[in-house]
Amino acid sequence: MNKELLLAHLRNVPDFPKPGIHFKDVSTLFKNHACVQEMLTEMVRLYKDKGITKVVGIESRGFVMGAMLADRLGAGFVMARKPGKLPAETRNATYLKEYGYDTIEIHTDAIEPDDVVLIHDDLLATGGSMEACYNLVEHFGPKKIYINFLIELCMEGLEGRKYLGKSRDITTLLTITE
Repeated sequence: MNKELLLAHLRNVPDFPKPGIHFKDVSTLFKNHACVQEMLTEMVRLYKDKGITKVVGIESRGFVMGAMLADRLGAGFVMARKPGKLPAETRNATYLKEYGYDTIEIHTDAIEPDDVVLIHDDLLATGGSMEACYNLVEHFGPKKIYINFLIELCMEGLEGRKYLGKSRDITTLLTITE
């Protein structure tokens, strides 16, 4: 995988959404076809032989690559959304982000016990949203749950991988330590 290409197209936005946060903006990766292909090719390589039947994308940036990856893997796509966005019965979980609280929901009929699930999101920072989503998916009792991020931030105060625990199967495409 061409990490240099991806890092060259990743935008850093200082003081967003509040002072002191250095936001990693993946929209600049998504608007570049070569970057999208590089990320998608690598994720397909990582998961093509895992028997994935559902990809869960976490709102909203997890929808972008998650849906494309589901298509390439021949899997279904499930949205983990903010409250009130899904029209049928849902389960929810609230979590702490690096700059406040949030809640996500999944439809109660989204995942079956015979599914092999890949949960995808753009960024691992504190791990809060992924922990909440993982717990929601785990409630359905799938055969296996994998976790994938485009970027993992390994900086002081951001220990998302440690928070999620060593027993979980986690992959990231880029690790940023600045």
